[in-house]
Amino acid sequence: MAADWPQWRGPLLNGSSPEEKNLPETWSKTENVLWKAPLPGPSGATPIIQGDTVFVSSVDGEKNLLLLAFERKTGKEKWRKVVAAGADRTSGRNNMASPSPVADANAVYALYGTADLAAFDHSGKELWKRNLGADFGRFSVMWIYGSSPLLHKGKLYVQVLQRTPVPDDYAHAQDGKGERESYLLCLDPKTGKDIWRHVRPSDAIKESQEAYSTPIPHEGPNGTEIIILGGDYTTGHDANTGKEIWRAGGLNPKKDPWWRIVPSPVVGKGLIFVSAPKRDPVYALKTGGKGDITESHLAWSFKEYPTDWSTPLFYQDKLYVLDGDRRKMLTCLEPETGKPIWQGSLEVRETIWSSPTGADGKIYNLSESGTALVASAGPEFKLISKIEMGEGPCRSSIAVAHGNLFIRTAENLYCIGKK
Repeated sequence: MAADWPQWRGPLLNGSSPEEKNLPETWSKTENVLWKAPLPGPSGATPIIQGDTVFVSSVDGEKNLLLLAFERKTGKEKWRKVVAAGADRTSGRNNMASPSPVADANAVYALYGTADLAAFDHSGKELWKRNLGADFGRFSVMWIYGSSPLLHKGKLYVQVLQRTPVPDDYAHAQDGKGERESYLLCLDPKTGKDIWRHVRPSDAIKESQEAYSTPIPHEGPNGTEIIILGGDYTTGHDANTGKEIWRAGGLNPKKDPWWRIVPSPVVGKGLIFVSAPKRDPVYALKTGGKGDITESHLAWSFKEYPTDWSTPLFYQDKLYVLDGDRRKMLTCLEPETGKPIWQGSLEVRETIWSSPTGADGKIYNLSESGTALVASAGPEFKLISKIEMGEGPCRSSIAVAHGNLFIRTAENLYCIGKK
């Protein structure tokens, strides 16, 4: 798995690929470009690499929601499938193709903001397709649903943290059913059928009920947990039943109605790292808790340059937090204490919506306008290179697999590597 990038945050689900070596630290739109392939439209979905195939979710000019497959070594398009015809809508910077696919050796699974969920084998044959909105209501999320599915130990998990009742101005969520439940859904990836659905309650209000985060697994004292973040809480769930094991609050002490959460949780060194929104702190929670662990399992908080939307990176036993909003500041933290080791500016003015990727002793980022940023993961901050690729808006994170970087702009998919 370490040679692939099978899920949004990579083989270890923490943004890193520890086995990669000899990755480029500088390139241009021609230098060290092994291939590039045109894309039919923009999306925040990250490329997924499984074996010899790169999978990409996208939209096109006819508002179709697509899944595309490319040959990893050449960039040749192998196939494209229309999962939902003419169904794309936009809200803010998001469209309906924001979630990243997930893949294993047998199939690829793609979810869209329309609640369409489909599975294909690697040759492009449809295995199954369903619309979760038909069963549970359309996704009620202001800026369009953006959580990616999780594939773990032979089960497929989908997190839906959403607003209820559906506001009148959420046109994409209207279906005649005003009430919604937030839930964690577990499916059989072979059939697409439900294994269980756990309703996840919250006393959050208005937009604060919503989250764009992705569920993350954790193997710890309580067995296999699925951790979800949003709706003012972090919760840990039994991976076999969905039952809530523990809950931590404190993410929205003022009960602000607009405190939506974008970053996903991250696990490392026996701790769970969660990010409050709107420049509130990053928190570290100790594992193994049960019940309300808001105070009992809080290890530390980091307040100086927290993240509003980029998911932190755990790489080489360090935690990296990116403030991609005001200061474009990258901070390296001791995960056990939250103490900053170093901080440095990425020296761009434009917003960075993507999440940092760690591999080969380097940290890769991509700004909204398409500037790739390479920093050292060493003992002190060093900005190695800035590569202005353009072709924005870019919101996808950089994927790493088989010795290459895979970078998605609004126009092309690039495979970057040393020739």
